[in-house]
Amino acid sequence: MAENKQVTFHPKGDFFDLKGQNTNVRTEVMAGVTTFFTMVYIIMVNPSMLSQTGMPWGAVFLATIIASVIGTLVMGLFANVPYAQAPGMGLNAFFVFTVCFGLGFQWQEALAMVFLCGILNIIITVTRIRKMIIEAIPPMLQHAIGGGIGVFIAYIGVKKCGLLTFTSDPGQNIVLDGGTVIANSSIVPAIVQFNSPAVLLALFGIILTVILIIRNVKGAILLGILITAVIGIPLGLTSMSNSVSFSDAVSQLPETFGAAFGNPGMQSLFSDASKLPLVLMTIFAFSLSDTFDTIGTFIGTGRKSGIFSEQDEKTLEENQGFSSKMDRALFADATATSIGAIFGTSNTTTYVESAAGIGAGGRTGLTSVVTAAMFILSAFFAPLVSAIPDAAIAPSLIIVGIMMLSSFRDIKWEDMEDAIPGFFAGIFMALCYSISYGIAAGFLFYCIIKTVKGKAKEIHPILWVATILFVLNFVILAKIS
Repeated sequence: MAENKQVTFHPKGDFFDLKGQNTNVRTEVMAGVTTFFTMVYIIMVNPSMLSQTGMPWGAVFLATIIASVIGTLVMGLFANVPYAQAPGMGLNAFFVFTVCFGLGFQWQEALAMVFLCGILNIIITVTRIRKMIIEAIPPMLQHAIGGGIGVFIAYIGVKKCGLLTFTSDPGQNIVLDGGTVIANSSIVPAIVQFNSPAVLLALFGIILTVILIIRNVKGAILLGILITAVIGIPLGLTSMSNSVSFSDAVSQLPETFGAAFGNPGMQSLFSDASKLPLVLMTIFAFSLSDTFDTIGTFIGTGRKSGIFSEQDEKTLEENQGFSSKMDRALFADATATSIGAIFGTSNTTTYVESAAGIGAGGRTGLTSVVTAAMFILSAFFAPLVSAIPDAAIAPSLIIVGIMMLSSFRDIKWEDMEDAIPGFFAGIFMALCYSISYGIAAGFLFYCIIKTVKGKAKEIHPILWVATILFVLNFVILAKIS
């Protein structure tokens, strides 16, 4: 009976298998709204980032929403899992500062490379390469990745709360044309002075959400966001002053829609044979980061919550096609990147903030459908959606991050053979602000330690290949930056 449940994604009369997943419509709706509010910042941040390359702000704003809606709907309706997709932070920075500014590619050519990255991801998903990568990761590293994502999410929340300041030594930073400051490792974090309304509101939100969680209040995370946002109105922090014209965005969309296939774009990308190695390495860098961000998110959140059960993972390993939820989720994620590039945005990926909705009880694709619906509404009510300040949203990320830390208990921290790769795959992930780079460091030290201990045969061949590719990626980025 259990096996049938794994392949029957949409039982008759219960499309999302709500009963089978021990959830209900109310919980799924609240979870979907929670996920949306924790990641809605992307509809403002992504166009602000990509517009530095010359892309029209309004077009990227709309492309971001369209890519998020399509990707999230595919995840919900096809895979029936509560994950949301949107253009990824980090990947958009790589698009702007490395590919366009550093390497000198035009934004249309960068979009073409993102599209090809998506095609590559679809191929490695359909041919089981992604599945094989997941199977190759030892349980200890999987637990480290899960806990590490918790630390990462909590750290994002702490930063968005405005609880930290960063001080850089004179002359130790670079100011780009867009005003972005890049500082080296001399930068020192410190706690802020608790004398600003935003910080005080964030502290209120953290305390309120903690109380609601401890008291087992239904919808605690979403309630925490909404109540804190209301309290922010008299403080002037919850404001609709930053408006976005929907009609202007619509009129600009044709400038980016299909631009990846024009000239400049796909047609010019391969016209210079001398640039071909650079183009291929850039596509590879896009794909590697996107792939491991997604795998890390699924492993980190899916196993602990039961979304991807042991039976589902077994089905993933043993069966062909789309016989497990993980199969379908990986394919949904792979298709989203190419779809986003067609409309005019950087890599679309599964958002780690989905953990907030999962923490609020989301267990099925209905959560994703609700999140997608909220993204559709956000196109028409952007001023209202963007009015909710970070101080109201960030506390939920901290709490969700804390919830995920329990994965660390399955690591033998007293054994340095486990502790060292566990640290790099877990804690270092947050410190370098990248899921994929945290995974890369964990893989690297796992291989080094096993080799030194004379246990190299225990390392899966795919783990060796992935580690070498990561090292190659770092070397390439060092040379082209």
